[in-house]
Amino acid sequence: MTNSVTSDRIEKTIELRAPQSRVWQALTDHEQFGTWFRVKLDAPFVPGETSTGLMTWPGYEHLRWTAVVQEILPESYFSFTWHPYALDPSVDYSEEIPTLVEFRLEPSTTGTRLTVTESGFENVPAHRRAEAFLRNNNGWSQQIKNIEAYVAAHP
Repeated sequence: MTNSVTSDRIEKTIELRAPQSRVWQALTDHEQFGTWFRVKLDAPFVPGETSTGLMTWPGYEHLRWTAVVQEILPESYFSFTWHPYALDPSVDYSEEIPTLVEFRLEPSTTGTRLTVTESGFENVPAHRRAEAFLRNNNGWSQQIKNIEAYVAAHP
């Protein structure tokens, strides 16, 4: 796994020992995504639509998942926007500019190279920017391991 971090961008790359089509399914089938990401999504991902659900990560089960699917290019690119580290249910984050999460897939010699990028942290309000960045940087490190384990266990 490789990491690239700047003040407004997190990027994680991993080589997965799985065909690109398999990794694609794990990313874009809402039930499979929910299994490794630990979120119970209400419906399939649809470009331009809001994706909602409940987190299933232990300790975070009370939190809603809300993201807007931006683009789905079969077996190569999937993106959504969301409000990073928006954990306080009493706060309305809807007026904040969301960050962009992008998943890029490429064939590699061992299977599939997956790159996850989250950008736009410069638009997160200053009072929560550093914490959101730190938490999401750590979160993507974990999530990249989760998808790796998921595709290995579900070929």
